[in-house]
Amino acid sequence: MDGSTTPPAKPKRSRPVQVADQIKQWVVERDLKKGDKLPNESAMIDLFSVSKGTVREALRILEAQGLIVTKTGPGGGSIVGEVSANRARSLLANYFYFQDLSVADIYQMRRALEPELAASLAGTLTEDQIAELQELAERYPEPAKSAEEEKEQHIASLVFHARLSEFAENKLLGFVIGFMANILTDMTVYRQLYDPPNVVLWSKGREHQLALVDALRAGQADEARHIMASHMQIAEELMKVQEAHLLRRFMGD
Repeated sequence: MDGSTTPPAKPKRSRPVQVADQIKQWVVERDLKKGDKLPNESAMIDLFSVSKGTVREALRILEAQGLIVTKTGPGGGSIVGEVSANRARSLLANYFYFQDLSVADIYQMRRALEPELAASLAGTLTEDQIAELQELAERYPEPAKSAEEEKEQHIASLVFHARLSEFAENKLLGFVIGFMANILTDMTVYRQLYDPPNVVLWSKGREHQLALVDALRAGQADEARHIMASHMQIAEELMKVQEAHLLRRFMGD
């Protein structure tokens, strides 16, 4: 024996899954867009040489993936859909349910990505976008008076970052940052919220957001990058002292 090992065989894909893949390829080859209509059921049976049941199951698979929308009744049928950002984020979050994702993992990514997002947005935002960010940064002009109010301020701060991500021209960068804000908003549990809250950390966080808005307005990319990097350090410090951890659960769309 030469000591070599045979790689494990790939699981056999069911016929409906294979047809679902063929339908996706058919859509790609024709460069169909959202809202374009797919062939009717009879045409698909002939096109892919399969049974009615296989076609219907393949369409159910594609609908569950958000790739098509099926309407019943007169004038019904299947049209090309578009996977929403919310659905994509929920699927990704459900993947990480099995990966033991931690707050530290998220902040390692936030420290690397969010300063670059801030720099890329400097001088590019509209007056309305700047005004919205200013309003979010000023939402809580006073420190929290209770642990519950402090949690509300955490969430408001994450809304600020989620909106920044939606302004990104680099959609991949924006998606990843928005995904992290979504995870921290929906799945973070704080074991040690302050009562009374930590006024110093609140003040620093608010000052950083307001300074960031000023830098974005003035088109100061390097300054925006520096402010966001410092802001991420403070935010992570707050998570640590409050013993934040991620709740293990599945997310809906």
